[in-house]
Amino acid sequence: MLARLREVVGATHVLTQDADTRRFRKGHRTGEGGVLAVVRPGTLLEQWQAMQAAVEAGCIVIMQAANTGLTGGSTPDGNDYDRDIVLISTLRLQGVQVINDGAQVVCLPGATLDRLEQTLAPLGREPHSVIGSSCIGASVLGGVCNNSGGALVRRGPAYTEMALYAAVDDSGTLRLVNHLGIALGDSPEEILTRLQAGQYGPADVDNSGERAASDPRYGEHVRDVDAATPARFNADPSRLFEASGSAGKVGVFAVRLDTFPREASDVFYIGSNDPDDLTAVRRHLLTSLPSLPIAGEYIHRVAFDIGARYGKDTFLLIDKLGTAKVPAAFALKSRIDGFFEKLGLRNVTDHVIQAVMALLPSHLPPRMRDYRNRYAHHLLLRVAKDSTDATRAFLDAHFQGREGGYFHCEPDEGRKAFLHRFAVAGAAIRYRDTHRGSVEDIVALDIALRRNDREWVETLPRDMDEVMVHKLYYGHFFCHVFHQDYIVKKGVDPLAMEHRMWTLLDARQAEYPAEHNVGHLYEAKPALSSHYRKLDPCNVFNPGIGHTSKLFGWGACCDQGKPGFPAAYGYDASQDAG
Repeated sequence: MLARLREVVGATHVLTQDADTRRFRKGHRTGEGGVLAVVRPGTLLEQWQAMQAAVEAGCIVIMQAANTGLTGGSTPDGNDYDRDIVLISTLRLQGVQVINDGAQVVCLPGATLDRLEQTLAPLGREPHSVIGSSCIGASVLGGVCNNSGGALVRRGPAYTEMALYAAVDDSGTLRLVNHLGIALGDSPEEILTRLQAGQYGPADVDNSGERAASDPRYGEHVRDVDAATPARFNADPSRLFEASGSAGKVGVFAVRLDTFPREASDVFYIGSNDPDDLTAVRRHLLTSLPSLPIAGEYIHRVAFDIGARYGKDTFLLIDKLGTAKVPAAFALKSRIDGFFEKLGLRNVTDHVIQAVMALLPSHLPPRMRDYRNRYAHHLLLRVAKDSTDATRAFLDAHFQGREGGYFHCEPDEGRKAFLHRFAVAGAAIRYRDTHRGSVEDIVALDIALRRNDREWVETLPRDMDEVMVHKLYYGHFFCHVFHQDYIVKKGVDPLAMEHRMWTLLDARQAEYPAEHNVGHLYEAKPALSSHYRKLDPCNVFNPGIGHTSKLFGWGACCDQGKPGFPAAYGYDASQDAG
């Protein structure tokens, strides 16, 4: 099979040595395992042929784009799989094709959110998600496959019903499914070659509207602030459709997505020591503005501080060089760390970077630093111009006689406020990696609270609170989606702590995960697990996701006598413990 893969993509793009495969098989935040090979196809047809070779040889296939996920969902997890793993990296398959005069796009597997933003900017339009995951080079397809939520209040999870993907059916055969709504031919070879070359015209594009290219319901859904259910979460059955929410259980070649008009906006920075102040702001602005707020991001003071110190390099890199440089910086960091790890030295770059950052002056605007000193709870609010006056009038009245306050940001202040919020997201990782002597690990949760929940500030039992070094709370406040990173002390079992957290969240009727998908950290709930089984009945693509079975056929049977069991898998049923 390796010889066949080398014929398909070229020998230089089939990686088998540990040093070469490290940055592909090790997750951005968590997860790591061995692979037989990492394959880097340069065309969609090569991707198809590589999949065929792996499936026919009885291997597991893990699809990976930018490897920026926070739950380890696009890397192996351990070495207890029952078959060899071929990891297919799609980073070389970049491409964004604009259709319908910019109202929609077709994105290939390696297309990044950053590249999509750049493509749409001259058209006065923007994608579902803007700066956030794009900071670290996240892919468009990764967002769709993982139900990524994003920071924009009106748009909900990344979602489409229009995709081109490959799936292994219950007979073990790899099949191509074209639901892009674009006529490209009949055979996989013709379809994939024409798509990559953009060899289709307006007459080939179906605009009947029978399939959606974004979530059309979310705007009204999030306005319902009295509903006793969350606005969005990964296992929501209404947002699981073929590639959307597939978590790598199919091999996606392209997705078709709506784009959105770019709006002029204003940013307000709000601070308070009373959580009820922010609750009132959220409920009023979601229901009473001329148009829905564009974004509303929450940061607790502790997260503010950790982000200011341990996310400083990310902030400065993006601020000075733009998001396009970040993926290359992460790749370089991974290579350097890999070199020093062979010498027995971990996290060398993290320590060096932190030492350099400590020498630099503060990068945050003075008014933000002042609010950090005065208030524990911070809300970054972006509204369209048609809502600016109404927002200001409400905030003036709301904070009259109260301890909290707000300021209307200058453009540079607003940009830096949101950039700081997204630098916070990776800061806990840097803290852990530079405090290995006192920190065991991070318990990272993203949760969706009920839309009518007014008790959104968490209070932990004393015995749990005492084993935390830091608790970082931040998130998408108007959607009631929160990221909660718990940095736990040395000697504490992170998995046991996470399971206790789940019990507390269940009691609050919260849903989790909210937007980063289950990866290998969370258990897939029944609707999600059923979605995976329907897409991949033989369990060939990304097995084990969501703590599901890693065995062929979902562990239900592993003997060659079962119909549809490819001979290449070569199982001896007597050795199977599944």
